[in-house]
Amino acid sequence: MLEVALAMVEQEGKWLLQLRDDLDWIVAPGCWGLFGGHLEPGETAEEALRRELLEEICWRAGAVRPWFNHRTSQRVAHFFLTTLIDPLDTLRLQEGQDVLFADIQALQSGRVWSPAIQEFRPLAPSLQLAIKELNRGSQFSMGG
Repeated sequence: MLEVALAMVEQEGKWLLQLRDDLDWIVAPGCWGLFGGHLEPGETAEEALRRELLEEICWRAGAVRPWFNHRTSQRVAHFFLTTLIDPLDTLRLQEGQDVLFADIQALQSGRVWSPAIQEFRPLAPSLQLAIKELNRGSQFSMGG
């Protein structure tokens, strides 16, 4: 079964998003999503998450906390919470078209503006799952 690890990265009440490339062969092309990706053989979900964050935005995450898992017949998605303390401009986007922080109101609208491509884009299904979890009252707390 396919497994993925995804990061809900928070900074001052906003959430870090990646605008995925417009490539038909990737998951959720042209949508706003979370950073992360597939687990490699022998990797734990946390190891995969840390590797993907380094590959995608050149960021070594500090503390990460398991948040929730979502299972379908085809995959398991492991969602993690973490906090970015550094300014956004310290990240180097290696995959995707844009990166930004969005507040909960923007996320709940279902579409987020991209300064890089100058248009609104929809949210990937995995990001929609994370927003539902936030709306359920699952609190962001790195304290455990």
